[in-house]
Amino acid sequence: MNILSKIKKIAAAGTALIIITGLVFGGYTYAKGKRFNMTYMYFGDTQAFIRNVDKAGGDLDTVSPSYFGLDDAGNLVLNGITDKGFVKAMEERDIRVIPFLSNHWDRVKGRAALANRKALAKQVADAVMEYGFDGVNVDIENVTEADREAYTDFVRLVREELPSRKEVSVAVAANPKGINTGWQGSYDYEALARYSDYLMIMAYDEKSEGDVQGPVASISFVEDAIKYALQYVPAGKIVLGIPFYGRYWKAGQKYGGYGLHLNKVQEMLDRYNGRVDFDEYAASPKATITISPGYGNYRVSGRTFTPGTYVIWFENQQSIQHKLRLVQKYGLKGAGSWSLGQETDDTWEYFGLWLNGSWFVDSYGHWAQDEIADMEEKGWMQGVSSTHFAPERPLTRAQAAAIMVRALDLGEDRATGSYTDVTDHHWAFKEIGIAQQHGIMQGKGSGRFGPEDPLTREEMAVILERIIDIDEEDRDEEEVSFRDVDRGRWSYPAIDAMSRREIFMGYDDGTFKPFERITRGQMAALMSRIASDID
Repeated sequence: MNILSKIKKIAAAGTALIIITGLVFGGYTYAKGKRFNMTYMYFGDTQAFIRNVDKAGGDLDTVSPSYFGLDDAGNLVLNGITDKGFVKAMEERDIRVIPFLSNHWDRVKGRAALANRKALAKQVADAVMEYGFDGVNVDIENVTEADREAYTDFVRLVREELPSRKEVSVAVAANPKGINTGWQGSYDYEALARYSDYLMIMAYDEKSEGDVQGPVASISFVEDAIKYALQYVPAGKIVLGIPFYGRYWKAGQKYGGYGLHLNKVQEMLDRYNGRVDFDEYAASPKATITISPGYGNYRVSGRTFTPGTYVIWFENQQSIQHKLRLVQKYGLKGAGSWSLGQETDDTWEYFGLWLNGSWFVDSYGHWAQDEIADMEEKGWMQGVSSTHFAPERPLTRAQAAAIMVRALDLGEDRATGSYTDVTDHHWAFKEIGIAQQHGIMQGKGSGRFGPEDPLTREEMAVILERIIDIDEEDRDEEEVSFRDVDRGRWSYPAIDAMSRREIFMGYDDGTFKPFERITRGQMAALMSRIASDID
């Protein structure tokens, strides 16, 4: 009886051992597929818009420029539209242009627009058709529950005025606490979804200007906002808004929370050697920057930073990844962002990949890309960082032990290591002990385990044979012969068994290369091949 059979027998007897089939992150399996990716465009002119779109490297499906405003009577005002050049440029890039209609937090203008909704809906539709836009995104904010029915009716009227091929979407306030009054109360999620293609949840400004310091969008705030929306809106009609900005507070000042572009946050971190701490509970980074008197003032985004200490809550790769995982977790339509041009230069190296469930930028296009994604989903293998998997890096024996323990769901077991080169401070101390206890991996002699030594092909073949069942029919087949593996070698039975099962492959020259190192990408492929054997 092999190791896996013993584990399954114990589990059948009542011991709580469950073979992992979903991703450890939250206990769910991510859905795959192309996700919708839109962004708002507020800062800059047409040429800046085009440059910023090109920086996204083809990740964007839709851009929403700030072309539609309102006058005091609630009529449409066209902002920054001089010709159809931008629309043509986006057509060449296969990107839809959906201007957003905004009152820019002006309640008087917002209510005037809703009172004038029939005429305004016609004005919006006419402008969409005249300039060749692909629809409209309604973004009227800071009205209240008193305007709820009028708001819904306005969206209905816009939908009726526009051809069905034109998009109608609505930006809605995040509502993690299910508030029915004030700004949040103006949005009837269920009714708005009925008349629109999707709702873009503005899942940011958890803390805003005038508030005490805190995250712009903590992970609980964002996830609770999604959960609330899902009570009324199909997942396929929800787009998760992600902030490309942070907010800062100066020590000693009562008022703060001013907005700051992410690229400017990074600029200040570099300039003043700032410190960044990641709040694990909020899944948000917090920067502390001190400007000494000798540096003088620093001016950015229209504001002057005088000497003193500043705390900035913002977004980085790690926090954005947490948010994009929620898009996968809940099967949402996709993600939106406020706003293009505020992000850091490296954002588009990972954003589109993460949005679509490929968490590691160095696995994209790799021969084992799908297997790496499969292993990450199952939680059996992890990256060397939040953005990199290092598929060509040799796999260490400690990493192999951890992978096997995760795959067999032995993490709750208790084991004490007995190797002189693995102290209780080693990151894989527990996993190495469990692997030894179950006979999955052995030491290298003289009381050593060799945790940082690379794992070889023959070692891996032996490990795999120990944990999976080999059918008797497989044993009856003709043995596999490799000219560089003697039949009397200790690893030959395992190499033979794994080769017959086509889990391990030999090379075209008739060799197996038993001493060759296993890479992390190869390990992902091997584990993916045996997944059905150990599930």
